[in-house]
Amino acid sequence: MNPNPYLKQYQQTQIQTASQEQILLMLYDGAIQFLNKAKKGMEDKDIESIHNNIIGAQKIISEFMNTLDMETGGEVAKNLYGLYDYMYFKLVQANVKRDVAMVNEVLGYLKELRRTWDQAIKIANKEKINDDPPSQVNERVV
Repeated sequence: MNPNPYLKQYQQTQIQTASQEQILLMLYDGAIQFLNKAKKGMEDKDIESIHNNIIGAQKIISEFMNTLDMETGGEVAKNLYGLYDYMYFKLVQANVKRDVAMVNEVLGYLKELRRTWDQAIKIANKEKINDDPPSQVNERVV
């Protein structure tokens, strides 16, 4: 099956025009999709699919770890790093043992973190709008 070239172009444009916050949520979505595909691979006994999809999720989690600003983020960044490190380790184990329970554990953490970030982004955006002087808010609406 040939991939739709228009879909690929749309996805590239979507990523290129996304805010940092949107990219963060897209990465969470990607990691979640990878793990759901790995679970499907476990059902189908497709070792290559399991491996490739777990590795895909690990790469995203590794990126989260590498981009944390430990100085600015303080204790929150350190705690997130610890959680990401734990999830990464669990995925290594899940890949070796073909353990769906470990994949489900990490999937639960990723879904909860995604919900938390989504809420935090919405709150921050709402506060940003409320902090703008009325004239600037009106200019954006027009």
